[in-house]
Amino acid sequence: MLDDVDRRILRLMQSDPSAPISELAERCNIQAATVARRIERLKRAGVVRGQYMGIDWGKLGYAVEVSLRFTLDKTQPRAFDEFIAAARKIPEVLAIQTFLGRVDVRLSVVARDMADYQRLYRDQILTLPHIAELEALMHVATIKTAETLPL
Repeated sequence: MLDDVDRRILRLMQSDPSAPISELAERCNIQAATVARRIERLKRAGVVRGQYMGIDWGKLGYAVEVSLRFTLDKTQPRAFDEFIAAARKIPEVLAIQTFLGRVDVRLSVVARDMADYQRLYRDQILTLPHIAELEALMHVATIKTAETLPL
């Protein structure tokens, strides 16, 4: 599906998502119109879903990051759907992931400080439906964040 030119374009886009098409074309040694057509084709094929902007939440005043792992009460037929719908409404939830295994759902949340996290935990997290078990893991450091893959 992908040829060497597609891979080169994707590598460049991964390293700098804001690079203009003209720069991509110059670095790939092809015409800008060709790059634009190829990117459009990759978008239609679902390979390129959008462009990524990394945000440093700490610089915006969010000093606390927590990973919350939930086991849901699966005796309720709509437990997953209702839990996820409610979790989506919490603005501080950055990511929602589902799993097979003992843990059903993981939420990544941010808060301004511990008092803000305690309020969030008490007023919004604990009120999520169908929680059977909950484990909170306080984020200490990010060692690696993979933002690119070798292509």
